[in-house]
Amino acid sequence: MKSIRRMGSLAAIVAVAASLCACEGMTTRQRDTAVGAGVGGAAGAVVGGSALSTLGGAAVGGVIGNQVGK
Repeated sequence: MKSIRRMGSLAAIVAVAASLCACEGMTTRQRDTAVGAGVGGAAGAVVGGSALSTLGGAAVGGVIGNQVGK
């Protein structure tokens, strides 16, 4: 059961990364924020497995991505 969950999480990460390739019109900082939120949300889902951990991971990842983009 865990392997199916991990495969689903990996598929979500790949989908997020592929969808972010369409962000040509964004500034570097906006793109870093979006990527950070996507990766953080996926990591939160893998680690915690609940909606709260996914949202928390997305929030933290977005903040980190925003600060890296400075």
